[in-house]
Amino acid sequence: MEEPFLVQTTDYKPLNEGSLAEYLSAIPSVAELLGGSPDDWRVREVGDGNLNLVFVIEGSSGGVIVKQALPYMRLVGESWPLPLERSYFESLALAEQARAAPGSVPRLFATDRVGAAVVMEYLQPHVILRKALLQGRHLPLFAEHMARFLAESLFKTSDLYLTADRKKSLMQKFCANTELCKITEDLVFTDPYRISPGNRWTSPQLDDDAAAFRADAPLKAEVQALKLKFLTSAEALVHGDLHTGSIMVTDEDTRAIDPEFAFFGPMGFDIGALIANLLIAAIAHRVHRQGALGDAYRTWILDQAELVWTGFATKFQSLWETEATGDAFTAELFEDPAGRIALGRMQDRYLADLFADTLGFAGCKMIRRVLGLAHVEDLESIADPDLRAAAERKVLALGRRLILKRSTMTSFNDVLYAVEEIDL
Repeated sequence: MEEPFLVQTTDYKPLNEGSLAEYLSAIPSVAELLGGSPDDWRVREVGDGNLNLVFVIEGSSGGVIVKQALPYMRLVGESWPLPLERSYFESLALAEQARAAPGSVPRLFATDRVGAAVVMEYLQPHVILRKALLQGRHLPLFAEHMARFLAESLFKTSDLYLTADRKKSLMQKFCANTELCKITEDLVFTDPYRISPGNRWTSPQLDDDAAAFRADAPLKAEVQALKLKFLTSAEALVHGDLHTGSIMVTDEDTRAIDPEFAFFGPMGFDIGALIANLLIAAIAHRVHRQGALGDAYRTWILDQAELVWTGFATKFQSLWETEATGDAFTAELFEDPAGRIALGRMQDRYLADLFADTLGFAGCKMIRRVLGLAHVEDLESIADPDLRAAAERKVLALGRRLILKRSTMTSFNDVLYAVEEIDL
């Protein structure tokens, strides 16, 4: 893989539509890709996320994306400062994910650590997965692609694949991404269960529900157990924010984007985040598109959630059997028939534990999207507040069940049964 160009900026300045052409013209590979004269390059700002500036730049031969971190959370404003260094962690993560799972992330052309910017592949005609789901699009390869990305990116940054020294060296690079991890620690695992100025929900419809979750001691204890795992289980390099808004799709291609929250954490956090967003989409879809066609697409979404997990588990186990070059479960210890049987049982147990983690983290993600700071368009676009609150109440109930029952749910059929029981 070609290494990205390192931009030697001396100070941080927010980029804009007027300064980007000059900025990119100094990067030879990008200028060549765009083609033509910088004076003729077309620049537009397209960022609609919570954190960053995002620009599309197109020339006569091609286009690129420039993403620049702001020194604060864009969703909130300057009252919530954020480190510019998160852009550097994103570039590191994209490089590692490209090595582990080729073709699953945008190509990285350049990185500017001081200027807090990355220059990457302009994905077109890709659309954000969440938008595609809201439009009712069928994506025949999405689940297969994401299962492969999750299996390869997680396995190949774990102790099952990496030697201990290589993994520790990688961990050292990412361990300083503490402030973005802190955002997750608070917004996902803590704030929805206490009075917090960032919290919001559909009020007054969900006022009693929010109070009930703040008073739910058994649930809070389980959520904190999951938070402890998030804090302490450095199993692999996780994307850290893998929802349907951070995946771009076409019928033939799927890419994970925006890994600025990346760190070494529990594998189930990434898998659970994606499954949570698919479950939310399925519940919301019953409101957005009623009738037989709507029910059929809702079923399709649930099928994709199941295929993400089953495809991941199959691919992960295959990688373990064929590429176990790491210092965990040293392969030569299990070469005889008895060893292979014992290792197979351990793999089954490992994946069962990972499934439980996945469901628990999925539940936490679902609850935060209703009671916390950052919500999702699937639910927010339901204009009628009573209908929206009814769907959100189902999301809350399912999230709670996934957390509390995660150790007794042994297959995805158990999840689907819970969805059908709750989403009536």
